[in-house]
Amino acid sequence: QVQLVESGGGLVQPGGSLRLSCAASGSLVSINAMGWYRQAPGKERELVAAITSGSNTNYADSVKGRFTISRDNAKNTVYLQMNSLKPEDTAVYYCNAKGVVFKVAGNLRYGVDYWGKGTLVTVSS
Repeated sequence: QVQLVESGGGLVQPGGSLRLSCAASGSLVSINAMGWYRQAPGKERELVAAITSGSNTNYADSVKGRFTISRDNAKNTVYLQMNSLKPEDTAVYYCNAKGVVFKVAGNLRYGVDYWGKGTLVTVSS
């Protein structure tokens, strides 16, 4: 199986910073793309940032210039550095992995989409 585990969420004041981490585990061969989504109460889940194995990145307009996504392919880990946080950034942040190749009993398997359980980020004074 493939599992994603997020960490780093918490309570921070406006203007503060947090760093989220997501580690993928299992007998992994490759992950094409990893990203962060968020969902605030009463709102739809939205893409925050994504990064490919080749380090191409994409950001939502609302976070561009404030957030930075990065990944360590060797560790199958993706990070989200969040600076200048605003109250509207408050949400549950979910780690996502797309195009995952992994092994089961020595056999290659392919998974299209995997999700972590989420970590809560609260920005409030």
